[in-house]
Amino acid sequence: MKKNRGQSGIICLLLLLCGTVQARDQYELNTGWQCANIAAVKDKGETISNPAHTLTGWQPATVPGTVLTTLLNNKQVPDPFYGMNNEKIPDIYHTGNDHYTYWFVKDFTEQRPQNGRQVWLHFRGVNYGCDIYLNGQRVNKATHYGMFLRQTYNISNLLAKDGRNRLAVIIYPAATPGNPNGGQGGDGTIAKSVAHQYTAGWDWIQPIRDRNTGIWDKVTIERTGAVNLKNPHIITRVPGVRLPEGPQAPATVQVSAELENASGKSITGTLKYLLDGHTVSKKVTLPPHAVTEVQLPDYRLQQPRLWWPAGYGPQNLYPLQLQFTDAANALSDQETVQVGVREVQTPWNEFTRSRQVLVNGQKIFIKGGNWIISDAMLRFSKERYDAEVRFHRDMNLNLIRIWGGALTERPEFYEACDKYGLLVFQDFWFSGDCNGRWVDPMKKEDQWTRRQYPDDHGLVLRSIRDQVKMIRNYPSLAFWCGGNEITPPEDIIIPIKDSILPALDGTRYFFDYSNSDSMSYNFLGGNGDGPYGIQDLETFWAHRTFPFNSEIGSVGVGDYASLERFIPKENRIAPQYPGEVDSVWKYHKYIGYDGHIAPYGKAKDAKDFANKAQLVNYDQYRGLMEGFSAHMWEWYTGVIIWKTQNPWTAMRGQMYDYYLDPNACLYGLHNGSEPLHIMYNPVDGMVMAVNNTFTARRSMMMEVGLYDMEGRYKQLTQVFADIGPTTAKKYLSVKKAVDEARKEQGVFLRLRLLNTDKQVITENFYWLPDASGNYSGLQQMAPAKVQATAKRITKDSITVTLRNPANGPVAFFNRVAVVDAQTKQRVLPAFYSDNYISVMPGEERTVTVSYTPAGNNSTAIELYGWNVKEEYITVQ
Repeated sequence: MKKNRGQSGIICLLLLLCGTVQARDQYELNTGWQCANIAAVKDKGETISNPAHTLTGWQPATVPGTVLTTLLNNKQVPDPFYGMNNEKIPDIYHTGNDHYTYWFVKDFTEQRPQNGRQVWLHFRGVNYGCDIYLNGQRVNKATHYGMFLRQTYNISNLLAKDGRNRLAVIIYPAATPGNPNGGQGGDGTIAKSVAHQYTAGWDWIQPIRDRNTGIWDKVTIERTGAVNLKNPHIITRVPGVRLPEGPQAPATVQVSAELENASGKSITGTLKYLLDGHTVSKKVTLPPHAVTEVQLPDYRLQQPRLWWPAGYGPQNLYPLQLQFTDAANALSDQETVQVGVREVQTPWNEFTRSRQVLVNGQKIFIKGGNWIISDAMLRFSKERYDAEVRFHRDMNLNLIRIWGGALTERPEFYEACDKYGLLVFQDFWFSGDCNGRWVDPMKKEDQWTRRQYPDDHGLVLRSIRDQVKMIRNYPSLAFWCGGNEITPPEDIIIPIKDSILPALDGTRYFFDYSNSDSMSYNFLGGNGDGPYGIQDLETFWAHRTFPFNSEIGSVGVGDYASLERFIPKENRIAPQYPGEVDSVWKYHKYIGYDGHIAPYGKAKDAKDFANKAQLVNYDQYRGLMEGFSAHMWEWYTGVIIWKTQNPWTAMRGQMYDYYLDPNACLYGLHNGSEPLHIMYNPVDGMVMAVNNTFTARRSMMMEVGLYDMEGRYKQLTQVFADIGPTTAKKYLSVKKAVDEARKEQGVFLRLRLLNTDKQVITENFYWLPDASGNYSGLQQMAPAKVQATAKRITKDSITVTLRNPANGPVAFFNRVAVVDAQTKQRVLPAFYSDNYISVMPGEERTVTVSYTPAGNNSTAIELYGWNVKEEYITVQ
């Protein structure tokens, strides 16, 4: 949990951030660090940490950060995310660990506390080992090990009397960084440590050369009284079946916390919290030099404002202020937690033979995305987390799975998930690839040996206890999982299931591993994942896969603006099928679009290829989610896409690139995943609707019509339609009429649902190939003469309106982007209400763009489409 500085309880309440915990007095040590390689430092930690000692030849360091981040920021290595630059950086496996073993030093001002007050030093993440010194004295008695284990030290008596302090930390890489031999996790030995595995390389990333050695997460100083309040635990019980609106039955709030008495005498005081204007308290006596867990009385919250997943209701959050005061009513410490009142249940669906998710008693069809990590070099920020999770909300997803080869995400990630309504499925740090599920000739050791990774099982269990405490209060956190495609070793998984989670967090379901039978019964054979790569769209509709699929995915090349950011000009060469792929594309893990570009016409160059790839991207992800939604509760209770983002400049499985620029995958999902959605089954021509809300929709008008390549419209049918809550419904087949219309040149199919005021509720637009499977009509379309305007609504939002005159063709597949008016470079991140849109003749479409302005730079709108010329539009 995170604590931030505040001046009083009132100010703490005003400064609340979703999902965070705050204390009265805390600050981060995030600037002014210096570092030096161990080879250049002859002195010991006691000497280095003496404030009077002169540091000669040291350089600025990035903290939080890694050694490689510091070297990059000091221009000592090239950007490993660009081109083949990563090959120019020495790998730790070949250099030896000393090459990336560094001292980090920070001078700071903090007075030695008086009158029994305490000062604490917190490290939220170090990779992999460290020794810590302060003002000439060692802080940790034994070397710390483990990437996923927070550290806290009472430094009250180590602070300098004059308030001038020096902190010195030596960071050791993991003992076995692994051979980056091209295997998943290299030779697998990276998994001998309790750390993330992807840094030795995977099929979506090249190796991170220092394996992310460093002080990779926040370092903070906290001031408290004699009693430090820590690791609060909030549980909410929401019985019955609820709705987002209307009167609510009470919910129960259960609160506990750990109280550490740092003094040499017993202390009597009161632990209390304030929630929704009500106070709950308990008087306690704390023994000296001990940590006591205190359970407060249950509180019955009247008319609770509930927290819901995205698309189902609001994400209400309550500030809960927790305090400890002594017998004289003096405040010793306080923290504030943002509480989401919700309850998640996971019954077994006997019909689908898979786990089903209920939130507040209501069944939720899971539309999820697999998440690797925000940045492969651990350059995390609250702003980047917020943007990435917002993209997932904008895709109309409701769950993110944290893949086990990475890490327990940072608290700021869960804050964003709380804010945007994304449930979280959290793996622990194991993978079938490194931990021995399969025979693998790329691995150094056999399966029996790898099955027992990591080497220190006690460290794993300590780390799990700590990380559970760190993130258990977030309402978005819904599930724990033992690992990716494999369970942890038996002496780890049994304590997790039988003691750790029941004691520390007994409210969340634990999956043994990500594709276990307890999640989704595998009656089809295979390993339970996939398929991966481009599929014929009919596959998603007609071929049944696993009833709660944890990984199924496709491609994700960005548009040309994305490729320009990391592929040198000379390497921007369109892939040919069949044929060779450029070496830089290969290095960045390109997977082929194979023959799926050819139906649109052979790519003339890389830009043409990237533009045509967006048509495939959109169709693939819209079709994926439509096919699964069409069979919800019949075949499926959920699906999780592999994967939705990349923490590196990879060219696969991403809805937006590393630089946070979305591609058409995002908007295909945005369309196919919308809560109320009308859709077309390409197998039998059935028009269907899916309603992923709790409200029945009645007396809607369903319109089905065709546009030819000249823009002429033909209505196929117009009928009234209704649909119940959380269900999919078939209406009628238009296959015969559609097949007849498309056989020569292909055709556009438009589906709409209108309300009783004749307003469009939802719309879907398909481009269908000719009888041979080619888009011959698209290749011959006449230009559309779109009239585009852009109007500023607020300082950070713009509306873009596209008008397509009557008596012309459809203005097909238009990309809108906000750019710097002078440089024409895209402003990133930016969020679009929709994109890659088509405008019918005689109609208009409006897109809302929101973004964070950069200084006084003026902006313009970039527009281009399939048959719409590229232009830049002045914002009015």
